[in-house]
Amino acid sequence: MLWAPLQPLAMPLTAAELLSILRERWGASYDLQLHRRAGRLYLQVMWAYLEQQSFPLSEEDYLLRLQQLVEQLNGIGQAEAVRNWLQTTRDKPRLGKALSFPLPDQGRLSEFLL
Repeated sequence: MLWAPLQPLAMPLTAAELLSILRERWGASYDLQLHRRAGRLYLQVMWAYLEQQSFPLSEEDYLLRLQQLVEQLNGIGQAEAVRNWLQTTRDKPRLGKALSFPLPDQGRLSEFLL
């Protein structure tokens, strides 16, 4: 008897894919951050973006940060949830207002939040 997973495994998210989604969706390379609040973990799409003159990171630093974020998201099993949310949310980042996506808790988040 062969073992089969209950759910198909999601493809890992890559920094290139994430950047492509941001640019296709909103025309800019928005800053992304993980934020912990009240025992929940949120992915936030900030209003600042790489193409702004006042953006504090170089392109190289931004891409490195994006890669680190993707590794964290993949590590806690959130690639598919993040991919779907970014492609379907009706909101758009705007000055002073970040978009917040509460990451669904699939058991691994509690390990991450310790």
